[in-house]
Formats: sequence, C-alpha cells, structure tokens
Amino acid sequence: MSGPALDADIAHNLAAVRRRLEGAAVRANRGPDSLRLIAVSKTFPVEAVFAAAGAGQRDFGENRVQEGLDKVAATAAFGLTWHLIGHLQSNKAKKAAAAFHWIHSIDSIDLLQKVDAGAVDAGTRPQILLQVDLAEEATKFGAKRNDVEELARAALACQAVELRGLMTVPPIAEDPEEARTWFRELRDLRDSLVARGVPATSLTELSMGMSHDCEVAVDEGATLVRVGTAIFGRRPPPVVPA
Repeated sequence: MSGPALDADIAHNLAAVRRRLEGAAVRANRGPDSLRLIAVSKTFPVEAVFAAAGAGQRDFGENRVQEGLDKVAATAAFGLTWHLIGHLQSNKAKKAAAAFHWIHSIDSIDLLQKVDAGAVDAGTRPQILLQVDLAEEATKFGAKRNDVEELARAALACQAVELRGLMTVPPIAEDPEEARTWFRELRDLRDSLVARGVPATSLTELSMGMSHDCEVAVDEGATLVRVGTAIFGRRPPPVVPA
C-alpha cells in the first residue's frame, strides 16, 4: 500500500491512538499535554513516516541506528524529533549521539560516556533516558535497578547529554494489566532516586507503554509512550535469505 491509501490509513490509526491516550489521561486525572506519543517506525519505509508526519506526528522512534540515520536524513526537511529506543552498541554511540534527539537505552556507564563524548564532538545535546531491566530477563537489555543511582549520578556529571528520566520494557504478556506492576515499579524507582537526592528535574520522563498496554502505562505515570503496530500496522516478517 502506498500513496493516498497509506496516508489515510496511518492518519486514521494515529487519530485512534491519540483518542486512546487522551481517554487514559482523563481517567488518570492528567492533562493530555502531559504525554508525548512516539510513533515507532522501525522496519517500515520512510513513506510511512511521511504519512504520519503529514497527519501531524512529530516524534518518531527507531530501534536500529543505521535505519534511524537513513530516516533522519530523508526527513530532515520536516523538523521531526527522533528517538533511539532500541539497544545501542558502544561502537555506534558516536553516530547516535550526533543524529538522535533522544536516546532511551542508556544502560551502562561505559555506554553513557561514549555517547557523551560523541555528543561533545558533534556539538549536540541529546536527551537521555536510563533503561532499567526491572524483571531481569536474560533476553532484555537494561541496567539492574541497584545500579541505576550510580548511572544517574554519572549522567549528571556528563558534559553534553541531558538526563531526563527512565525507560523500561516489561515482559511480554497478552493481558495489558500484567505490565502494570513493572510500570509502577519504574515510577517508584524514579521516586526513590529523587528521595535520595537525584534532581527531580532530571527524572521527569518515564518512557513506558506500547500499542497493547499504553493505557495502563499512562495510568501509572508514563510521559513518553512508544507505539508502532497500532499506527503503522503489523510489521512485515524478516526476509530470510534463500
């Protein structure tokens, strides 16, 4: 699908997601302006980004650095805000720091320092979030909760990056309510860090919630919600070489 049909589908889906988030915000006694929707365009062509941007979307998320760099370059005229939400390898930290406005996946002091050095070299000021692996899943990236305070204080000492909050990816579950515990734990971790002296102004953002559980995330305090499938549709299966 391409052209007007793609534009109409994505505009329709975006409107539906925004209604879901606005409804969740109202139920949580929050203003809709307390949320930022990130349209996760990973694996979708840049035409899908054009369609979403045409429908008023301004924040986009990518999992892989190179795919993100290509889309950042292709959409430069649109004035979009790009978020790197996937795992960041240290050898790509410099490129990420130069191109992405937000990096959600800082999970070690080594990676933090490489991103900061890359930002200094590029003259950029990326906003960063500390990714926390609350469930300690072997297949997930993220700092352990007991290491987050040290990581936060190291971020505060950096030259270029700006610490803005925390991010988590909960265990996969069919029932959105099963994610509530993890969202609540991330919020509680943020509050405990503030109580221990980490500036509240550096921990205002909680990146959590995706297509199937975004309402629960909003209820538990999410400020950045990462939605892909509900906007762009099901992702195509990976191409297997013959």
